Amino acid sequence: MIPKLQAKIDHLVWSRELESKGQAGRATAVALQYLYALLRDIFAGELTLRAMSLVYTTLLSVVPLVAFSFSVLKGLGVHNRLRPYLYEVLAPLGDQGIRITEEVINVVENVEGGVLGGLSLAFFVFTAISMVQKVEGAFNHVWHVSQPRSIARRFSEYTVVLLISPVVVVVALGMIASIRSTAVVQTILSHESIGPLLLSIGEIAPFLLITGVFIFLYLFVPNTRVSFKAAAIGGLLGGVLWATLGAIFANFVAYTTTKQLIYSSFAVAISALIWLYLSWLVLLIGAQLSFYLQHPEYLRIGRREPRLSNSMRECLALNIMYLVAKAFREPSRSVTFDRMSDQLKVPAIALTPVVNHLEDAGLLLTTEKESLIPGRDISRIRLSDILQVVRRRGNTGSYRGPRWLPGIDQLGKQVEEAVEGVVGNRTLAELVDELDSGSKQAT
Repeated sequence: MIPKLQAKIDHLVWSRELESKGQAGRATAVALQYLYALLRDIFAGELTLRAMSLVYTTLLSVVPLVAFSFSVLKGLGVHNRLRPYLYEVLAPLGDQGIRITEEVINVVENVEGGVLGGLSLAFFVFTAISMVQKVEGAFNHVWHVSQPRSIARRFSEYTVVLLISPVVVVVALGMIASIRSTAVVQTILSHESIGPLLLSIGEIAPFLLITGVFIFLYLFVPNTRVSFKAAAIGGLLGGVLWATLGAIFANFVAYTTTKQLIYSSFAVAISALIWLYLSWLVLLIGAQLSFYLQHPEYLRIGRREPRLSNSMRECLALNIMYLVAKAFREPSRSVTFDRMSDQLKVPAIALTPVVNHLEDAGLLLTTEKESLIPGRDISRIRLSDILQVVRRRGNTGSYRGPRWLPGIDQLGKQVEEAVEGVVGNRTLAELVDELDSGSKQAT
């Protein structure tokens, strides 16, 4: 019955029946497709597994991260303003959230720079950066990005985030508090009709702050270009889910007394672990929605890797090398995975194996800025070299090799000779010249 039910759901979601019923039908079809894709990814287990992994990393890095933030804010004399933000994040835990916040802050305040030795300080910095790196890995998985940031970019950009993020949070919280305390705002709040409205807006300020944090993470963390529209919608969904789950979980903690009897003093830790897991899962669900909004072509296939035919892999390799060589001749241009994927309309996950084979063969190089350049002079790269990379690399045959029938083996050699006859000794430089001259004549 399950396969039949699955077939009916697939037919309902992906067929044209709903779209043929007017504007409402089209909107319903789109909503069902996004909901179907998100639920499929959640039940597939990848998002939940990575959320659990991030919970473990959070437990190791929460003190170094907060200590890092406090050290930055302490230099500005505003470190105590971070406490309300921690209260807000752990608010669904009720009194337990206050207790956990106080314990974390007490530990952080006892960590003094003079007490930390060189090894301990290095461990703190390493753990804090590892946390951000783990988040980037999860986001790159969601966005089908196979290549993370280079080591130099990781260190520089992660350090900037760790230094600036706490300052931005405190400034935002301070602005909210200062606006509320101004005489003009107090006068408006005393108004019978406008006052309740402003109070309601003030109540959702923390939610808006969380939504802003989500949007920033969706824009900055993935090692790819993310449109603001996709990040904003994903951040809004993440903020709504986080607030909704927070309210549900807070009621669950308040009215559930059995866990106190079962887990005793471990109840606080159990509640904190569950809330951390739900928070990370919500963050990844919002990121998944942002990805589908920017790449709706993945809605139906999900994480299934596109399988390219041999002829398509050959054309893809030639296209890659042509674009790289053409950009290399113009110093003002550069080629990256994202730009190449957008130009060729091929998912980055399908580009990766071909690019890796070309790099292994020495035909391509990746710079520190993650741009692709030729591995050697393009006048010394033959087209036959490019084709041979994708035709022969990746073979995982038996140890002794296959035993072809004599006639088939001879036919294979004739095919190889035919390919060699077409490309001959033509080089990549000659191909770029031919295509450039052809395009100029066409214009």
